[in-house]
Amino acid sequence: MIDARKLSVARGGADDDVALLPAREFHFTADDFERVRKLIYQHAGISLAPVKKDMVYSRLARRLRANNYTTFAQYLTHLERNDEAEWETFINSLTTNLTSFFREAHHFEILTKHLQKIGTTHGKPIRIWCSAASTGEEPYTLAMTACEAFDTLTPPVSIVASDIDTNVLATASKGVYSAERVEKLATERLRRFFFKGKGSHAGFVRVRPELQKLLTFTRVNLLDAHWPNVPGPIDIMFCRNVMIYFDKPTQYQILKKFSPLLREDGLLFAGHSESFMHAVDLFRPLGRTVYERADRKH
Repeated sequence: MIDARKLSVARGGADDDVALLPAREFHFTADDFERVRKLIYQHAGISLAPVKKDMVYSRLARRLRANNYTTFAQYLTHLERNDEAEWETFINSLTTNLTSFFREAHHFEILTKHLQKIGTTHGKPIRIWCSAASTGEEPYTLAMTACEAFDTLTPPVSIVASDIDTNVLATASKGVYSAERVEKLATERLRRFFFKGKGSHAGFVRVRPELQKLLTFTRVNLLDAHWPNVPGPIDIMFCRNVMIYFDKPTQYQILKKFSPLLREDGLLFAGHSESFMHAVDLFRPLGRTVYERADRKH
């Protein structure tokens, strides 16, 4: 989600855990940090800024303890020997997932109109790809929007929800959230799309199984040459708050793979701070971080 991502430093915000750092347990040199930056860029496309050094130490120090290493050099050498499981944990450790239901709400108003427009002209199901699924709030929002657009819990929609972080995908697939995560949702949406926990599950809600049936969760690294888990053609792509963590050349290469996968009349949704003006040969803006293929004929 990367896939983000949603890549959360992939889709990151404030490094809350840095403020509580104790005196450093491990020596962490500038060379160690540069090795980390190189490795995460090579394997996930993430460009770590120099200001992320403390965050990197905080996250990876846990991996040194778990593997009984005394230096970062030992851990990184182990990583470079291609321990597949540790690579996955390394990437998971350096991704921050910030998300919420109906984030950037104007996108879902546009999505509703587009779904209703193509619902009678396209073959079924309408295919949606959420490429930075994080802990699931965004893809479940897509499912809720589809249900509302077609006024049914079984809309003609199929959603692939992917991320590079396997930990957040495991959370997303369960569809269980604390009450605080849904407190801003309208009462009608809560009633229609969630079950309220009781007894030992009080204080939690669970997404209705009808919504879960619309989603397929899968791991996708946006840097991979091919995405076999994402069947095309795709009608709608959500890749929000992910591209800002890639440099421009990496962004362009990902967008170059997006273009042929997206239907000619499909839509690509980006995050509020993202712009693809460096890829005008691939995508052109429709306004408010929504894009269409540059070769679309009107």
